[in-house]
Amino acid sequence: MQYIQVTFSFTLIQEYQQDLLISELAEIGFNTFEDTENGFSAFIDFDSYNKENLTGSLLQFEGEFDYNYTVTEIAAENWNEEWEKNFEPLIIDETCYVRATFHPVQPQYKYEIVIDPKMAFGTGHHQTTTMMMQYILETEVTGKHILDMGCGTAILAILAAKKGAKDLVAIDNDEVCYLSAKENAALNNITNITALCGGKEVIPAAEYDIILANINRNILLDQIPVYASVLKSGGEIFFSGFYEDPDLQMIKDACAPFGMNYLNHKKIGEWVAARFKKA
Repeated sequence: MQYIQVTFSFTLIQEYQQDLLISELAEIGFNTFEDTENGFSAFIDFDSYNKENLTGSLLQFEGEFDYNYTVTEIAAENWNEEWEKNFEPLIIDETCYVRATFHPVQPQYKYEIVIDPKMAFGTGHHQTTTMMMQYILETEVTGKHILDMGCGTAILAILAAKKGAKDLVAIDNDEVCYLSAKENAALNNITNITALCGGKEVIPAAEYDIILANINRNILLDQIPVYASVLKSGGEIFFSGFYEDPDLQMIKDACAPFGMNYLNHKKIGEWVAARFKKA
């Protein structure tokens, strides 16, 4: 498989403006983002790339900030070389250490996760993933049945498994993510994660104690009724992939008819993660 890399550079841009641009790119299929010295790079698989969609998405930012971008084709075999240059180990709350296979082991941390992204979103470096991991670290998951939607690398499911979750289902509609989830579970010697490729239609007919959904606002709004149907009474659902205003209120409004009540939220930059509980 080939990928498209779009690299943006800016002379001056506010953090919230860059976050808005990233969110817009995610809406049209870009699923991996890397910071660069002067901006960031966004990646999408070759078959999903549409030049007109990119141009149309950028139109709304005309006049807000100056930017340049380049489009490059990347062969799949070159991807590992690219991310190895930029993937630094990550420490979450001084408790969880996220590393690649080529980084040294750090046994002083309670939880260690080994991740091989392979173009899949979710190394913990993005604010949304970081906040979701913080929520998992704060939550009692021992013996729980957990659903991880939009799992990417399966980093969230892997952390929950290491904390003692009983069984987990990790779902992503991108085949690369699906394969990455399976490989990363094996890398971490996790045997109780079932990875599935698809969307809400492949969610097994079961009941879950916890649902993790780090996707984007529009997909979350579409899938909330299905989440509600499989979340146990008293169960918790954690959302991320959106902004505080106006997205958080939209998520609250969509959850309310199903008895999924807002508890609290975290915020890093403009990104938000929120915790809800089903009555």
